[in-house]
Amino acid sequence: MLKDANVTATIAVNNLEEAEKFYGQTLGLEEVKRNEGGITYRSGNSKLFVYPSQYAGTNKATYAAFVVPNVEEVASALKEKGVSFGHYPELPGITIEGDIHKMGDFIVVWIKDPSGNMLAISNED
Repeated sequence: MLKDANVTATIAVNNLEEAEKFYGQTLGLEEVKRNEGGITYRSGNSKLFVYPSQYAGTNKATYAAFVVPNVEEVASALKEKGVSFGHYPELPGITIEGDIHKMGDFIVVWIKDPSGNMLAISNED
């Protein structure tokens, strides 16, 4: 039924202006649409919609995951921009080196947006 449908990640934020700086400037996502409800960004062939909500930051799980060829390089650049990282030593089979989590060949970091929403950046889906 939905196997050929495009999907957009949606993320509730506390403050749309802070979110705009984080997603547009810090992460460098391309803004493709804006209306009174929020802002849509493009990342690769995917879209991400941020919108103001009183429930922002209440989900403790990952909202969206970005796949990049060099996690360490991206993490370093984000750290220089003051991005906050999440750390999960309780995950089974994980090794943590600084902010980098490794599980075999899988490499991932988790970052927090200004509302406390978690995003993953990894080397594979």
